[in-house]
Amino acid sequence: MWGLNDDAAFKLTSRICGPSCDGQSARRLTEDERRQVVREQRSPYRPAFILGSMAISRERSAQLQTRAERFLPGGVDSPVRAFRAVGGHPPFVDQAEGAYLQDADGNRYVDLFGSWGPMLLGHAYPPVVQAIREAAGKSPSFGASTAAEADLAELVQRCYPSMEKMRFVSSGTEACMSAIRLARGFTGRPFVIKFEGCYHGHADALLVKAGSGVATFGIPGSAGVPEQTAMHTLALRYNDLPAVEAAFALHPEQIAAVILEPVVGNAGVIPPQPGYLAGLRRLTRRHGTLLIFDEVMVGFRLAAGGAQERFAGELDGPPDLTTLGKIVGGGLPVGVLGGRAEVMDYLAPLGPVYQAGTLSGNPLAMAAGVAMLTALLAGGGELYRRLEKTTAAIQEGVALLAAEKGIALTSNRVGSMFTWFFTPRPVQDFASASSSDAAAFARFHRAMLEHGVWLPPSQYEAAFVSAAHGDQEVELILQAARAALQAVAGSPTGTTP
Repeated sequence: MWGLNDDAAFKLTSRICGPSCDGQSARRLTEDERRQVVREQRSPYRPAFILGSMAISRERSAQLQTRAERFLPGGVDSPVRAFRAVGGHPPFVDQAEGAYLQDADGNRYVDLFGSWGPMLLGHAYPPVVQAIREAAGKSPSFGASTAAEADLAELVQRCYPSMEKMRFVSSGTEACMSAIRLARGFTGRPFVIKFEGCYHGHADALLVKAGSGVATFGIPGSAGVPEQTAMHTLALRYNDLPAVEAAFALHPEQIAAVILEPVVGNAGVIPPQPGYLAGLRRLTRRHGTLLIFDEVMVGFRLAAGGAQERFAGELDGPPDLTTLGKIVGGGLPVGVLGGRAEVMDYLAPLGPVYQAGTLSGNPLAMAAGVAMLTALLAGGGELYRRLEKTTAAIQEGVALLAAEKGIALTSNRVGSMFTWFFTPRPVQDFASASSSDAAAFARFHRAMLEHGVWLPPSQYEAAFVSAAHGDQEVELILQAARAALQAVAGSPTGTTP
């Protein structure tokens, strides 16, 4: 994936099969072998660890945490990083490459949260790094228009034809906040429907029965949000079409938008039930309401065209507006709001809905995004098939190990994102996700971390796999899970968190 010259390939082949190999043999390396030699050529992490032999010390991370707490609330800039839901002390990351993170103490981990989704091609993906360097050399910000904005917009539109026009912002939160304002301005209506467990950023009106960190901390919404601000937000059960029909009946011609994650990721992965997305499209169309797909998490991950491509056969038409983030910026802060031209033209300077941002469309994020989407389009279907295969091996492999130990586990997966819910119940909405044994997940998380695998530190977050994960990483994860599940089962031979 990252490229490998013939000399490097020959060196790896010689190491694998001995001096009898020739140059032609080198060019027949598997993709996993080629990715591995790139990691070993460029990685500061050598030699690779063997699970069970790591002497875990996080002394330096503990020192950094203590120092951070002097300046930052809880020592973090985003609450879930504090590990309050899983216990233990969060490692401080020093660097990352491919499928691996390295902390400040030199411990190496297989990464299964991928910066919360953006690292689809692995950490420090060379074309993205190079694009950022070149852009930074010209100045990291201008506060004026650049050609790169339209360059990236054109690539986004190739993946998302429904985004006839778009605007770049600096985060997924900003994109969703702006989408709601635009929907209200376009329709002249006050109410918005969202769904329990769907997180659309921390804008006041959307922190109603949200998932993600809000669910992790057991906060029903947030202090500081007046009732008057949230009173026009209707939070309904995900995957429940009759509830949406009832809301339209109760508030005729008053609902501006229905916003949802087409695949919930912020309460753990929860896929839409058959007919659900099409039903929402029909209802919103019938009532003159805008349908907004928040694809900040699933955009470019489930397919190049995200959920809209993956579920194209059952949508009954695209959404009116789409929000994107994470992958589209190659790991840099960026968000995108886009959709039907007649709706988007309601934004200033053409229309009456105001939206602005000093760093919107900043050149570093645009350059990183162009490099990322170019690579995804070049990788095509084969890239996503490989991601799907690797992710299935991880998700299903751990589920099988749990079953062998008699541990209740429900695993949901869509594409290269998944969640292991510690519950015997099927998980179809936030209520069923909440039946999970959070304490069991916490034990599992701590034990996996001790064995070199870093999961998202909450039962209510999705795990992510990258194109840099291969057969070796799958085996390392399964090996760690064998030991970690002992901790969940309470075996005296298991890891003691």
